[in-house]
Amino acid sequence: MSLPVDANANANANVDQKVLQYENFVNEVLKRDLEKVLEQRDSVYEKISLYLQLKNTIQSLQESGSQQLKTDVDLGCNFFVQAEVEDSSKIFVAVGYGFFLEMNYDEALRFIEKKTSQLTAFTEQLTKDSAKIKANIRMVLEGLRELQGVTDLPESRRRDVF
Repeated sequence: MSLPVDANANANANVDQKVLQYENFVNEVLKRDLEKVLEQRDSVYEKISLYLQLKNTIQSLQESGSQQLKTDVDLGCNFFVQAEVEDSSKIFVAVGYGFFLEMNYDEALRFIEKKTSQLTAFTEQLTKDSAKIKANIRMVLEGLRELQGVTDLPESRRRDVF
């Protein structure tokens, strides 16, 4: 009679150990990966925003037609000085990895269009990656639910993982 009780206790201990392993996997691996992907996507969105801001500035400079430009320049630590640009027909655009390239307005606008389309495609890939990670989290949580013998919650009581 004592053998089934010991076997049942061992089975429960193994189930509890598996549950802890899966919970650690979700919390330590999957959620961390999801957080990294979402942070990376937000960073790319910020870059797109900066390029679009530059595009609007270039278009307003083209519309004004003036070669001279007065602006404020940040010297660091939010310390600004007024500057006057005598010939604003060419600008320096950050092309990546700390490199800047001198371009006229038309070249810069073409570059911005290509760069923003590349960055947009990258954000779409990151969004797909985050959806896959969320699906993996959901799958592991469903496995945990089955392992623990918890009944399924009605659809109205469910919430998204993130």
